[in-house]
Amino acid sequence: MKSGVIGFPRMGRNRELKFLLEKYFKGEVVGDEISKASKKLRSDHWNLQSNQGIDYISSNDFSYYDGMLDTIVLLNAIPSQYRELGLDELGTYFAMARGYQEKQGDVRALAMKKWFNTNYHYMVPELDDDMAISLLSKKPIEEYQEAKKLGIETKPVVIGGFTFLKLARYLGKKKAEDFVDEVADVYLSLLNEMNQIGVKWAQFDEPILVTDLSEKDIALFKRLYERILNNKSNVKVLLQTYFGDLRDCYDEVMELPFNGVGIDFIEGKKSLELLKKSGFPSDRLLFSGIISGKNIWKSNYSNVNRLILEIRKVTSNIVIQPSCSLLHVPFTLDSEFDMKDEVKQYFSFATEKLKELQELSIILESNDCRAFAEYTNNQKLFQVKRLYEDEEVRQQIENLTEEDFKRNTKRIEREGIQKEIFSLPILPTTTIGSFPQTAEVKANRSKYRKGEIDKNTYDNNIKSFIKDCIKLQEDIGLDVLVHGEYERNDMVEFFGENLKGYVFTENGWVQSYGTRCVKPPIIFGDIRREKPITVEYSTYAQSLTNKPVKGMLTGPVTILNWSFPREDITLRAMALQIGIAIQEEVNELEAAGIQIIQIDEAALKEKLPIRKQEWYSEYLDFAIPAFRLCHSKVQPETQIHTHMCYSEFEEIIKEIDNLDADVISFEASRSKLSIIQALKDNNFETEVGPGVYDIHSPRVPSVEEIVDALKVMLTKIDKNKLWVNPDCGLKTRGLPETVESLKNLVKATKIVRNNLEG
Repeated sequence: MKSGVIGFPRMGRNRELKFLLEKYFKGEVVGDEISKASKKLRSDHWNLQSNQGIDYISSNDFSYYDGMLDTIVLLNAIPSQYRELGLDELGTYFAMARGYQEKQGDVRALAMKKWFNTNYHYMVPELDDDMAISLLSKKPIEEYQEAKKLGIETKPVVIGGFTFLKLARYLGKKKAEDFVDEVADVYLSLLNEMNQIGVKWAQFDEPILVTDLSEKDIALFKRLYERILNNKSNVKVLLQTYFGDLRDCYDEVMELPFNGVGIDFIEGKKSLELLKKSGFPSDRLLFSGIISGKNIWKSNYSNVNRLILEIRKVTSNIVIQPSCSLLHVPFTLDSEFDMKDEVKQYFSFATEKLKELQELSIILESNDCRAFAEYTNNQKLFQVKRLYEDEEVRQQIENLTEEDFKRNTKRIEREGIQKEIFSLPILPTTTIGSFPQTAEVKANRSKYRKGEIDKNTYDNNIKSFIKDCIKLQEDIGLDVLVHGEYERNDMVEFFGENLKGYVFTENGWVQSYGTRCVKPPIIFGDIRREKPITVEYSTYAQSLTNKPVKGMLTGPVTILNWSFPREDITLRAMALQIGIAIQEEVNELEAAGIQIIQIDEAALKEKLPIRKQEWYSEYLDFAIPAFRLCHSKVQPETQIHTHMCYSEFEEIIKEIDNLDADVISFEASRSKLSIIQALKDNNFETEVGPGVYDIHSPRVPSVEEIVDALKVMLTKIDKNKLWVNPDCGLKTRGLPETVESLKNLVKATKIVRNNLEG
């Protein structure tokens, strides 16, 4: 049985691309050096897949920043403000990704959003009425030719035109239907160029097809692909979907003359049912996603075998592959030197998933799976009792009642009490939590982990950083302060390290956006808090100032969503276990005198089911209560904050209000403050802090820019309910740009305050 891979991690085994690009951003290397190093990475990745016997290897899945940004360039859909900077090709590319602030001009980056239900972020295309779509980039052609020179046949991968049009933002009167023919012609031109150099297969990724689609959407999809497929050359086209099933458009997809269709049988709950009900054309290949591309647990070969037997009842033209791109899992277990074998045996990262495909391609061709040692060894793993089971924790979940999820005082009453206690000015200023992780901060953590300094020295260094951070914030003039989070490597991994039931990787890095990589911890067993996590640092920070200092925690849903979850218990059970642990920490912070506690739920919407009909039954019915569980025991005087970023929250704004927090900060600047209308339309009760500037870009916002943003916010939000803050934490930013940006934030706020009070 043949095997394929939808996409492969880009950063490299040791995050080579990340470090190289960061040097480029600092001006330490030039574009040619990036090009050479990237070529080596691609070569290594193609050879790795080829050596594991993968038949359908992808090219053009590599990107300097983001595949959607590459597609923007491919289609020549570069907004005029970036063209007018007069930069070279690479400079223009990164201006769209990161913004630009030099003598040539000052432009913000394109908006950035979560890629469906993952922690990966994509750049949002912006299409205006004057934009002429045309084939600009030769990247898919060039990378195919690179692989061909190595003797490796690949299938170039491009984000499909339908997904591009559906995810784009339209700035003028024209909408998707007005661009569809131009977009189709670009893909047609691309296929013709591929044909000239001998490309056999091209892969068009259309994950938008697994979302809720209207008849108008389906008509647009058909119009696009009828134009492409009815005029294309000899290149075979694979329509690749993932993250769900094709329940809204299965028949329409099968009616079109694709040569192959990629279907997700892991997250696609109805994929097998649709296949059995409607059949599959005999003249095409079914690229079957039968092992998880998003989680790190080994596949159960018995389950895969049963699935393939069911698929074979419909078609024998099967290619096996992961359910989605392997971009969402770490590179290899070979880089995990300290992980215990008794734990490690359960896992499969990107490289190991290639091995799984190799083994399954042989096993699944046999009439007797048990004849293979690979199969029997795999099955032994699933017969072993899992480590770290905790019956007491499970009983706590069983004993929860409705009262455990409610605060005793209504929000409007708490609001009055808290305003009297804190006596903050209107438009109180604060930050989201983290401050820049300088070289000294990182060195302190590294030395402690290597045993070069003891715990006492490490803690004293942390306290020194905190002291400087508090003074800096007081000097800038912020109203509500933070301790800077210098003890934290990551907002989720840090908490995981302090909770029983987690295991960790040394090098399990996964790309989140651009050069930003995260190292998700792994929920291996039942979760328990055994000791205070943040109390010491928070109380020390509060002792340094008369201004309130927020206690900073990560919420249970975000901890769950940014971890690799278990597959043997429910998401609800894991969320509530973490919720109890965070509740214990909240209660101790309150007892220690911390009056403002922020419980971040940055990823609340991330795992929201793609289908709206499943939002409550499979997610919100536990996600909202899990957050409420964390703060249900605090007094009305204690102010609970939360933070959310880089998702479209308008659709669940009422559910967010139902979190029963006192203050919520949102990402808003890159989305051009679109959320504030939704806040007004839904009579949002919680006090809010829409981000006034984008921290994922190095550019410094001007005072005037922030003043304008606040004026817009005040047209929709009561001045007594509006907070002023950046979009997100400042961990990844440089200290000079952070200080300048925050000074401008405070200056702008004072100007607006004076106008309001005058």
